[in-house]
Amino acid sequence: MTTPGKIPTDGGQAFGQNPFGTLSAAGLPAGSPSAPGKSAPPAAPAKNRGRVDVIRSIAGRGGKTVTLVTGFTGIGLPEKEQLAKKMRAAGGCGGTVKDGQIEIQGDQRETVARILTEAGFRPVFAGG
Repeated sequence: MTTPGKIPTDGGQAFGQNPFGTLSAAGLPAGSPSAPGKSAPPAAPAKNRGRVDVIRSIAGRGGKTVTLVTGFTGIGLPEKEQLAKKMRAAGGCGGTVKDGQIEIQGDQRETVARILTEAGFRPVFAGG
């Protein structure tokens, strides 16, 4: 029994009919519908985005080793910053984008090359 002004919380009456009960999948394309909140898998990056040089350098840095990535063509600053962020996270080190090249602290050539390969670039070890 409910009192005036109160909303019943016992679940109430069941719906008389399901409004979606008469729908069918006839005429719809085959495949599984995407679940809400899930995005489609990202498109694979282009497999040949060009050659980039991966260089280990200590010149002008007080003896500290850095890994330089140079030779990007057709790539903007935001994408370079995104790549640098992935490299810093994977190597557990610092780094920046300066003068159109990515600088990562330490000798991280193998890690940097792996990330560049995943992004579709062709890394080449150059220099010392």
